[in-house]
Amino acid sequence: MDLLASIKANAKKHDKCIVLPEGTEERTLKAADEILKENIARIILLGNKDEIESLSEQHGLKHVAEATIIDPINHPDKQLYIDLLFEIRKNKGITKDEAAKLVEDPLYLATLLIKNGDADGEVAGAANATGNVLRPAFQIVKTLPGISVVSGAFIMIMPDKKWGENGILVFADCAVHPDPTAEELAQIAVMTAQTTQAIVGVEPRVAMLSFSTKGSANHPMCDKVIEATQLAKQMQPDLKIDGELQADAAIVGAIGKSKAPNSDIAGIANVLVFPTLEVGNIAYKLVQRLAGAEAVGPVLQGMAAPINDLSRGCSVDDIVNLVAITVNQAAGK
Repeated sequence: MDLLASIKANAKKHDKCIVLPEGTEERTLKAADEILKENIARIILLGNKDEIESLSEQHGLKHVAEATIIDPINHPDKQLYIDLLFEIRKNKGITKDEAAKLVEDPLYLATLLIKNGDADGEVAGAANATGNVLRPAFQIVKTLPGISVVSGAFIMIMPDKKWGENGILVFADCAVHPDPTAEELAQIAVMTAQTTQAIVGVEPRVAMLSFSTKGSANHPMCDKVIEATQLAKQMQPDLKIDGELQADAAIVGAIGKSKAPNSDIAGIANVLVFPTLEVGNIAYKLVQRLAGAEAVGPVLQGMAAPINDLSRGCSVDDIVNLVAITVNQAAGK
């Protein structure tokens, strides 16, 4: 069984509820139909009920009827969510009237459903920019205790199975935080290890990447990675992690033994943590294009509940896969 099939199979065991706020978007509706057909998750669709039903009939989607449909403009629990949003944001100066207006925004309502325990996670972004998806998430769901930074991991499925864990490597941060401090980089490492455990289902072996291996270069950029490695060990003492390591020392056995002979990670890493977003984003795209890897993600990490952002160019399959991943994240918590 390949990784994506395994992720879907595992999702079916957990009976989680995922909210899709873009309920009238065509790809989202088709994905919801497939998710419900395969019993990957229970689904809440946000949008006008008549419009959703009409679009479902138009596209021959027989399983959308199994979803819970909530119209953000008019539904029985609207006042409950207005009051909840007001309580969460009143210290930031929000008024009841402003809360009433924001609750009609599906992206805000989706996060309030999660906050109230009515949904386990959210997938959005097929029709909305990343900033619009994340803004209510930061305001309402917020980050995990002890975590101040949200990051984005990609699961890289390589055609050559010799790399990482039977051809699977997890890269981070490739999507969110441009220039993390040592403390933030440590948090990214710990969260990426948790993502690897929850979604890939293997023990993470984390390499903190740099242009230096064990002091071969002396520069503040290397020092940041060394400090981040130490901080990550303090955060999670049982985590298998090492750095600073160059990329070849992290994943090539012979080079790892040569450059870092005392490392338990060198040469066998399955998680690569990059020092900046610039490096991570470039790296995953190069590996995707030049090595023919499948890049699954980004999987957002660090939120108190799983909220994942799609590319606006996503396919139906992309949405189905990310919902399955979100279920696994929710189960992992």
